[in-house]
Amino acid sequence: MNVGFIGLGIMGKPMALNLIGGNHKVFLYSRSGVVQELKDAGGVALANAKEVAFHAEVIITMVPDTADVEQVLFDQNGVAEGLSPGKIVVDMSSISPIETKAFAARIRALGCEYLDAPVSGGDVGARNATLTIMVGGKEEVFAKVRPLFDLMGKNITLVGGVGDGQTCKVTNQIIVALTLEAVAEGLVFASKAGADPSKVREALMGGFAGSRVLEVHGERMIKRNFQPGFRIELHRKDLSLALSGAHSLGVSLPATAAVRELFNACMARGGAKWDHSALVKVIEDLACHEVSKD
Repeated sequence: MNVGFIGLGIMGKPMALNLIGGNHKVFLYSRSGVVQELKDAGGVALANAKEVAFHAEVIITMVPDTADVEQVLFDQNGVAEGLSPGKIVVDMSSISPIETKAFAARIRALGCEYLDAPVSGGDVGARNATLTIMVGGKEEVFAKVRPLFDLMGKNITLVGGVGDGQTCKVTNQIIVALTLEAVAEGLVFASKAGADPSKVREALMGGFAGSRVLEVHGERMIKRNFQPGFRIELHRKDLSLALSGAHSLGVSLPATAAVRELFNACMARGGAKWDHSALVKVIEDLACHEVSKD
């Protein structure tokens, strides 16, 4: 299959590599340029998104925010200018469910199909092809793209119609954010009380408090590894999507709002590019105590 991949950052680069490794011809574009590693693996670097769409049957986008998706799809030299009827656009970014439906309508008006397929699992999941992929769109279109999803992820679910994948991702981000905050509070409490946070984490992993967040991000908090797998600025953006959607639905999400404010505090400290596990730094500030890595 001829595949286009647009957006080659922390997540997009390993996802594209996995597609190349699956013996697909992959056409690549990134605003920051295509790194040599992808070219050496067999990827074909092109000058813009229009060229990617012209050469590919399935065009995947993986960019930071709603405005970025709109730009890649519909600006001059964007994907829409290179499409022809029958092609499929798959947006794997995490963006607004409402805007996703509008983008899909514009792509379908060109005789093409659209899936929203945001992911969870961070850079580790992207590298290991173990991402959770939450898909919205037609079942028959999903079936065509499924072999590509299988090269990038493990837990792959058609959630419903267009936009439902993004709604599922926003739900995921609410739960992950609140769990991150709980793990941060728990580890700060344990460390301040004099217990070894590494041993506390180990003990909790086998109980009801166990979670993937405690396993991966609890370890990051203890070892002070805040190199980004998923940046604070992006998780803050996702919580803003959640709160905007909740406002339109008349739903109260009080804990989500509180965690967004903690992410805002991290960003005020210059932490926009930190991994989202660095949320613990704000909790540490409030406690005047840093979680010990010893």
